[in-house]
Amino acid sequence: MTRTYRLPGLAVTDHVFNVPLDHAEPAGPSIQVFARELVDPALAGQKLPWLLYLQGGPGGKSARPLNATTGWLARALKTHRVLLLDQRGTGRSTPVTARSAERFSSARELADYLSFFRADSITADAELIRHQLSADEPWETLGQSYGGFITLTYLSQAPGGLRACYVTGGLPGLHATADAVYTETYPRVSDKVAAYYDRYPGDRELVRRIADLLDRQTVDLPDGDRLTVRRFRTLGLMLGMGDGFERLHWLLDEAVGPDGELSATFLYQVMNLTAFADNPLFAVLQESIFGQGDKPTDWAAARVMASFPEFDEDADPLLFTGEMFYPWMFQEIAGLRPFSEAVELLAERSDWPALYDLPKLAANRVPVAAVIYHDDMYVPAELSLPTARTVGGVRAWVTNEWEHDGVTASSDRVLARLMDMAAGRA
Repeated sequence: MTRTYRLPGLAVTDHVFNVPLDHAEPAGPSIQVFARELVDPALAGQKLPWLLYLQGGPGGKSARPLNATTGWLARALKTHRVLLLDQRGTGRSTPVTARSAERFSSARELADYLSFFRADSITADAELIRHQLSADEPWETLGQSYGGFITLTYLSQAPGGLRACYVTGGLPGLHATADAVYTETYPRVSDKVAAYYDRYPGDRELVRRIADLLDRQTVDLPDGDRLTVRRFRTLGLMLGMGDGFERLHWLLDEAVGPDGELSATFLYQVMNLTAFADNPLFAVLQESIFGQGDKPTDWAAARVMASFPEFDEDADPLLFTGEMFYPWMFQEIAGLRPFSEAVELLAERSDWPALYDLPKLAANRVPVAAVIYHDDMYVPAELSLPTARTVGGVRAWVTNEWEHDGVTASSDRVLARLMDMAAGRA
């Protein structure tokens, strides 16, 4: 099913594909996957190479473009036909929501369903779509953050479908467990918070003041959830982005009203930032994306946190947390509560299939150009660099010029350089 229309500077075609829930059982239940095709109207009649955009996440829908003049898209549309994929479970691709989760008859049934929303299934969806759209010719991919994880799974499962790959802040540690990831990322978050307080020293006292207020009295968010200190601290998730310090600072700037109470403006914004109502898979699958083999993830973020006493709630200064999810969130956040028992089952699972074929990756010949952000708070360079050395065909560019969102923050500079690197021009 397709629909064609125009946006400023863009010829757009919406595609909907029926795909198996489990690609190992193509005759079984199916779901829908949505993808949006973009092309320069002046080039719409030409045969152009495809560029598949793999959004970060997990659980993030693809970008909704406003026009064709900014960011990486402006560079891509000069030479490519772009496909923005809503990965299964997100956006318009049979979305996984709190409401849909409540329809399952048991936690086990829901957990089994959710197990089909990792990188291996997304890769299989992409290959099915490629066969339908590109006359079976290989295409190129741009993988942002978790999209880079999917890229490595794609290179493991179906390298023949790929002409070249561009990865931005998303080379995973091929052997990294969830424990290993959080062992690296907690110190990164601590460093970011310290840098934030150095930039905005007044916010250190303000954060403690807000935390003390939340300890003394019950504060409810507009949706009825209670705002606790630990939920307040999850706002640190934004600190790894290029504008994250400023976004948090201006949020706190209006936190306390003239009456000494937390303002309605602040509470409304905190609710939106911490409810995960529009992307519950981001929380639900955050640790499961690292599951491989017979070792359960077992709430790694919560366990590893105990090794870093500077993250205690009574520590001074009070530290925010980052891209970490904890058992309490699935009890205290309304939009995540329907997943609570299923997420426990996912955390206990010890038979995850492998996501990466190490011999195949070592022998890879598909050009892969990857930018590794030296100070990345979410995908540590310490885990990405060994992967760059291990996977054949990878050319890595390490930089601290941008944070995790460099591919969008840099206008078209990051993608342009990666394309030149993959083509041997840089």
